[in-house]
Amino acid sequence: MDSEHAAGETPATAGALDGAARDSLPDRLRGFVRGELALATGRPDRMSIGAAIEHNAARFPERVAVLGQGRSITWSGLNALANRIAHRLRAAGIGRGDTVSVLMENRIEHLAAVIGIAKLGAVGGILNTNLRGRPLVHCIEAVGGRKVIVGEELVDALAPVRDRLGLEDGTDYLWLADGTRGQAPAWAADFGRALDDAPAGNPSREREPAGHDPCYYIFTSGTTGLPKAAIMSHGRWFKAAYGFGQMGLALRPGERIYICLPLYHNNALTVAFGSAVLAGASVVLRRRFSASAFWDDVRATGADCFIYIGEMCRYLYNRPARAEDADNPVTKIIGNGLRPDIWQEFKQRFAIPRVVEFYAASEGNAAFVNVFNQDCTIGTTTSPHALVAYDVDNDEILRDARGRCRRAARGEPGLLLTRITPKFAFDGYVDRDASERKVVRDAFRKGDAWFNTGDLVRRVRVRGLARLTPHYQFVDRVGDTFRWKGENVSTTEVAEILNDFDQVRFSNVYGVQVPGAEGRAGMAALALDCPVEAFDGHAFARHVENSLPVYARPVFVRLIPDLDVTDTFKLKKGRLRERSYHPDGDAVLYYRSDAGGYVPLDESIIERIDAGREGL
Repeated sequence: MDSEHAAGETPATAGALDGAARDSLPDRLRGFVRGELALATGRPDRMSIGAAIEHNAARFPERVAVLGQGRSITWSGLNALANRIAHRLRAAGIGRGDTVSVLMENRIEHLAAVIGIAKLGAVGGILNTNLRGRPLVHCIEAVGGRKVIVGEELVDALAPVRDRLGLEDGTDYLWLADGTRGQAPAWAADFGRALDDAPAGNPSREREPAGHDPCYYIFTSGTTGLPKAAIMSHGRWFKAAYGFGQMGLALRPGERIYICLPLYHNNALTVAFGSAVLAGASVVLRRRFSASAFWDDVRATGADCFIYIGEMCRYLYNRPARAEDADNPVTKIIGNGLRPDIWQEFKQRFAIPRVVEFYAASEGNAAFVNVFNQDCTIGTTTSPHALVAYDVDNDEILRDARGRCRRAARGEPGLLLTRITPKFAFDGYVDRDASERKVVRDAFRKGDAWFNTGDLVRRVRVRGLARLTPHYQFVDRVGDTFRWKGENVSTTEVAEILNDFDQVRFSNVYGVQVPGAEGRAGMAALALDCPVEAFDGHAFARHVENSLPVYARPVFVRLIPDLDVTDTFKLKKGRLRERSYHPDGDAVLYYRSDAGGYVPLDESIIERIDAGREGL
């Protein structure tokens, strides 16, 4: 491995290698071995999602595949529904390589649509349900969506942008009722009604999709511009499902995994659902996360495990403690972003013996998994990787006199690079230029190529069997992307929107840490075309609300005379991040929905934020 292997790394807190009665080390090792054997002998490069679903339908047809919203469907039923969707799409002209966009909330039909599209060798464009306006149009156009399957619950998001998509009313918009049968809008076909008499048998295929064939696109905010379509191939889906579901989670037939993260996230659609498919487990699918209802729902559904992101865990942790918190059926959880400051307390309070923290990127070529249940780590990897020195203030990799990347000092955070090889291929984005910008070439020797994760990590010390492999801890994101409310936010994308406001000359967008909150809250430094006192915070708020999803809207705004840039005219963010939301002589505004927009940030609000008492 191209990594630093030495003493002196930051220690992780004590790992629970002794396990617990509900989750023993032998079980975890068996899962690890099953996953390794599956990857070695199962040939993910020759598998497809459709074939996996058909296998489950034949092997245990009456076992529940998905339950949620008062409904359930067996593996044979899910396969039949996906087949009906595939047959109707084929009749509408969809075939291998075509893209069908999917705009639906979490429900059984969403999963069936993804499966049905994949069975044709076509590709699903999985749309973020928060997107509106220009970003939504961009995502559909970026992947060349020939049809859009839209749920009744999201018609209002799609209707205003139809005339900008170049699709045909009545034929290219396929509407699916939400629950009780509603009325399809005049511009959409009632796809659900068309499915009623569609064939339920497996559609014929000239050839099974190969591992390198894309099965769907997941949109991710990169470091520049609008959302990018990351390619999820059939092979990568299988590798992720084996790696996370077997090697990591050791998911078994008959267990239930609870999914309340949106299906447009790879955590939900690839990691959690993929793990359930390959294990023959069941999915408890919820529309959205509810901190207040979460544990009661988990108990009621008998979920053995759940998929998380760090923000979700912090919301649960911040809820008032209850006597029954530890009385739940969960034995293990899998996800990313659980931060060290609550890790131990979260496990103890909710009596969860095993946390399978992992690290991966939708477009990346490597994954880290906490196979050995070491606290506060993202685990280990078999992928070749390196930590390199990084100048955070100037947003650049540090190189030596020969132009080669400098290794990060032992025990210090470094920018994570993962080497691109035939075995660890970089599928990247649909936009090949965007893919190339994520590649670091000639990093350590002429001709090598590495994927730039954009994340700082550090090596940590572990104990027991885990010492056989290097373990790491996530530190922070760098550059022009930050996470807020569980979503990646592209600062460039947000800045382009803010610059369209007529009082803004130029903007610099970045994320700032807020006590008691996961990730970083969005903040924008604005250089104005008007006096500070003339700035219309309420009109600016309307512009932001109409143009950006909730998670991408700046929480704070700093009004400044001009923006600082480097010698190469890159915007400087380091000092602005350090000042955070504290005024320091500038006018700083705070977004208050109850006040109608951006209002001056006064000392009383700052005091509440600093104390972690202001709900952001």
